[in-house]
Amino acid sequence: MRTVDLIQRKRDGEELDKEEISYWVDGYTRGEIPDYQISALLMAVFFKGMTDREVSRLTECMIGSGETLDLSSIPGVKVDKHSTGGVGDKTSLIVAPLAAAAGVIVPMISGRGLGHTGGTLDKLESIPGFRTDLTLDQFRSQLAELGLCFIGQSEEVTPADGKLYSLRDVTATVESVPLIASSIMSKKMAEGLDALVLDVKVGTGAFMKKQVDARRLAQMMVGIGRRMDKKVQALITDMNQPLGYAVGNALEVMEASQTLMNQGPADLTRLSLELAARMIFLGKITPTLEEARALAEKNLVDGSGYRKLKQVIEAQGGNPQALDKFELLPNAIGVREVSSPRAGYVSVINAEDIGRASTLMGAGRDRKEDAIDPAVGVILEAKVGEKIDAGSVLCRLYYTREEGVEEAAEMVEDAFHVSAQKPDERELILEVVG
Repeated sequence: MRTVDLIQRKRDGEELDKEEISYWVDGYTRGEIPDYQISALLMAVFFKGMTDREVSRLTECMIGSGETLDLSSIPGVKVDKHSTGGVGDKTSLIVAPLAAAAGVIVPMISGRGLGHTGGTLDKLESIPGFRTDLTLDQFRSQLAELGLCFIGQSEEVTPADGKLYSLRDVTATVESVPLIASSIMSKKMAEGLDALVLDVKVGTGAFMKKQVDARRLAQMMVGIGRRMDKKVQALITDMNQPLGYAVGNALEVMEASQTLMNQGPADLTRLSLELAARMIFLGKITPTLEEARALAEKNLVDGSGYRKLKQVIEAQGGNPQALDKFELLPNAIGVREVSSPRAGYVSVINAEDIGRASTLMGAGRDRKEDAIDPAVGVILEAKVGEKIDAGSVLCRLYYTREEGVEEAAEMVEDAFHVSAQKPDERELILEVVG
């Protein structure tokens, strides 16, 4: 079997069988097939797609490339949550502790930023001392004690996906529906989960720009889960403007902390409560979804979720006081304001442009070896539908070096559209799949 033949077959739209998929996944994981050939194969998949059978085979092969966690010794239903990536999407930092405070066991194997979207690990690692490189034994021990642990992908779990994940980011193949589905589901199914809640983003700030594509991705992932006898639900949610007001790693930790203190933005709070409720319901803590919603809200209002996150931060070597004293987090040294040239209503905030501007200042990666600057980012001062005056501040850019700030400011200014008429309100949660 030759890799070049598989590239050609996929380029021509043919279906690869399990042995062929296993051949290139195993070969690439072992370092026997070079990046340039897998890059060509990924691009062929990007343009030609994959059948449901191929996606299930790819998912199984990536799971089989490493260990599968056995969490059966920990009592309780294991439920995770995953987002397909958005701008300002810090819901994992809110949802996971809310669900864990309700009694759900939440094993979170999280990712890093891809393209213009942020990663949960990058956000958590902006907390001084916080460690995500725990051993699997430490992971299990903390889950048993606190019901929640955040770790990164280890070399033992789905190593094939770890390599492909980095390569997709730098070969413009991130948006491929089959590759996203198999990447997410291989990681999640290798965690030893019983159930999974998915947040599939759609809009300018998401990898899926069209709702039909987001629906296809959601259905594909729910289908993979069902074929593996797992309960999976997916929400399709709007990402045409950033979620909340903060974009950037330490800035998003601050906003997540405010939200867990019941002082967060309305959109972020609403989505976080709905995702947490579905985790609580699938975790069999409550008999109905309505009761799960009530419990999630109670854990927000009484501070249970906030206290849970502080416990997890301390257990993983971080300083929990950073959630109270934001000066303990990395802070920017410069601020640049972007103002509106005219009065009217904010009609559009292009989320992708906001994410790209944040990346330009160092909050994200252009190449897989790039370092993250945890202090930098963007704080919105207005959201879509709000009335503003000429000269009103639209947002503030927080930076630690001058390089890229001017370009970022221009990009952010172009991201905001102001019109004479108030735009129609958009739904935040568009569909439920599964």
